[in-house]
Amino acid sequence: MTTNSDTHLDTQWETYEVFHQTKRGDPHIHVGAVHAPDPQMALQMARDQFARRLKCTSIWVIRTADVARTDYQDETFFARVIDKSYRDPKAFGAPIKESADGA
Repeated sequence: MTTNSDTHLDTQWETYEVFHQTKRGDPHIHVGAVHAPDPQMALQMARDQFARRLKCTSIWVIRTADVARTDYQDETFFARVIDKSYRDPKAFGAPIKESADGA
């Protein structure tokens, strides 16, 4: 079999992550994934699979390949910054404000 530019076999559908919203104003929550040939079909399949039993007002689908994620090996990504000198106003060199009475 041949492969396309996404390195999927041409007989395989793409994977889409599914996010579900229970009621308007609530956050969308990841509920699973579906395989589909395109985003519109992914929405229909997600509706059939995840909105059948659960109350649902909105569904989002996103190609799994488009999800940006961190690497478990990159411990420095979540390292906390202890130096907060950027918060000190002295670092900005702002002009000294004179009082209203001219003194």
